[in-house]
Amino acid sequence: MKKFAKVLSAFVLTSALLTGCGSSETSDQSVKMGMITSLNASEQKIDEILKLASEKSGLKLVPHTTTFYKNLSTMEMGLESGSVNEISTYESVAKYLLAKNPKMELVPQHVMSLSDSFCFAMRKSDESLKKDIDKAINAMKKDGTLDKLVKQYITDANADDPPAVEMPKFDGAETLKVAVTGDLPPLDLVLADGKPAGFNTALIAELGKRLNKNIEIFNIDSAARSSALKSERADLIFWAIVPVSEIIPADADIPAGTIISSPYYRARITHVKLKN
Repeated sequence: MKKFAKVLSAFVLTSALLTGCGSSETSDQSVKMGMITSLNASEQKIDEILKLASEKSGLKLVPHTTTFYKNLSTMEMGLESGSVNEISTYESVAKYLLAKNPKMELVPQHVMSLSDSFCFAMRKSDESLKKDIDKAINAMKKDGTLDKLVKQYITDANADDPPAVEMPKFDGAETLKVAVTGDLPPLDLVLADGKPAGFNTALIAELGKRLNKNIEIFNIDSAARSSALKSERADLIFWAIVPVSEIIPADADIPAGTIISSPYYRARITHVKLKN
């Protein structure tokens, strides 16, 4: 229960502080907020904790009603239909959405800016794999490969779909099965022809080359990632850990039975709404 509370505290900081004072809604109106399905709390629990955060912080945070969506596409449709007033996503994804849809705009941020750290999650029994991945990630940081991938797939990204990424193939080598939502450009995307694209998939392709392992990518809804890992349908899943503070430990958002790699990218969180 203590761990559960800390995880929810992270959602409070991420969601409430980014929208509370910057929302276009007045303080006596409830903001209907769309989020990708959480693995750690229900919609109702998120709402309860957001309300508690407002009371405890002394800040006049706008009341929120959370709606979970299985992927970005359905969340975007929820915004377009008026089912939600705004959606929570990453800055690079928001940039992509705004470039694609001129009817959208960012929700102003007046309190503070927070971010999540991207990493890989794997089964606790795969400690040796974690060590190999951590070593490769650190090497990519040192030799500049990671910065080049960030520039190519995120910093310089435009409204076009990111290019397809070829996965490494080594005869007789072990295959790592990697589950992706495939619906979060420019971070990761599965194109109409079934080919993976985007920053995360380019990163895992580079890791495959360095580890001399084949990479097999398959689509999965966000909420099913953890179960896919535990059932051994997937060997790796992309994971974003919540911000760390004096009350939120670095391992607060790790499901039982899993371990996470060293972080390889930090993404700012922002909110998007339709223009008035």
